[in-house]
Amino acid sequence: MVNMDDKRTPEEELLENEHRKIEAEKKERAIRYQDRFTGKEKIATGEGTKIKSYDQIRATTVKMKEGKGYRVFTIFNTALMIVISIVTLFPFMYLVAQSFSSNTAIDKGLIYLWPVEFNITTYVSIIQKGEFLKYYGNTVIYTLVGTFFSLFLTSFIAYPLSKTHLRANKIITPIVIFTMYFGAGLVPNYVLMMRLGLRETVAAFLLPGMIGTFYVLLMRAFFINTPRELEEAGELDGLSPFGVFFRIVIPLSKPIIATMTLFYAVSYWNGWFNAFLYLNSVREKWPVAWYLRTIIVGASTSSDPGQVSAETQQVAANIKSCAMVLMVIPIVCAYPIVQRYYVQGMTLGSVKE
Repeated sequence: MVNMDDKRTPEEELLENEHRKIEAEKKERAIRYQDRFTGKEKIATGEGTKIKSYDQIRATTVKMKEGKGYRVFTIFNTALMIVISIVTLFPFMYLVAQSFSSNTAIDKGLIYLWPVEFNITTYVSIIQKGEFLKYYGNTVIYTLVGTFFSLFLTSFIAYPLSKTHLRANKIITPIVIFTMYFGAGLVPNYVLMMRLGLRETVAAFLLPGMIGTFYVLLMRAFFINTPRELEEAGELDGLSPFGVFFRIVIPLSKPIIATMTLFYAVSYWNGWFNAFLYLNSVREKWPVAWYLRTIIVGASTSSDPGQVSAETQQVAANIKSCAMVLMVIPIVCAYPIVQRYYVQGMTLGSVKE
């Protein structure tokens, strides 16, 4: 039998070969851009082709060019960073030491870096109250839910704005930037929540800070630097615009997503003002930040010290330190997880090629 493919004309074979060549070049270019975008490069050696990261390449280059001036700069820079680290860590270490010290040592100013007359009276007093764990749980839920929706909405706004060929962006982008400099104000926002019937609801706590204009612009700058060839490769494979966004762009955006996660999580975790405005009368919905603030205010405005117990005086003496330590522990634990992406996410949108 004669194969029908053998009856193709030379022109058809030439067109098919040219089409295959174009597709192969696009895929090869997409892979090359992806390696570059993720910080990898193929290096030809005597043993064959090896893949090295840009950090390894830069470290090798710096080692070859290292001289006396560079060594002096390294020593000076290291010493300066150590001094800055000590200055930065001292206030936090002082707070931790004060939170574990007695009220007598606090009143006499004997605390510097180590606790004096170690005790955990204030921590026990706060944690033993059943309300504390409930409010802590509220804050965890608010932070997780708020951060998820903030990332979802911010990325959905930033990605279309990064497509400079869309005509509507010439109008929408200035409007978005305008909201970063000019806001409605506290009273209009409060009236809006009242008119929408959201007062005394969790939505009133989450919605006002759900989308940050600065974060939208930061993520937009990141998306602009995403190689277009990768998106074209996905389109050639039959992906829709949503498929390209979720299966190509989002996996490549781990640095900026980690950075935005940290920003939004810290904002929701430390937030208390919206709870003061909208949840003050609904005690069971309080976040832990507002609860600890009420404890601090109550301890600061207590009655005559001679008429209260020693435990109450101890709590009043270092309640602020304990509250700050309890609030900062989760963020300190989460930061090392996203730290590897933090600097990369902040700087990737800043350099144009």
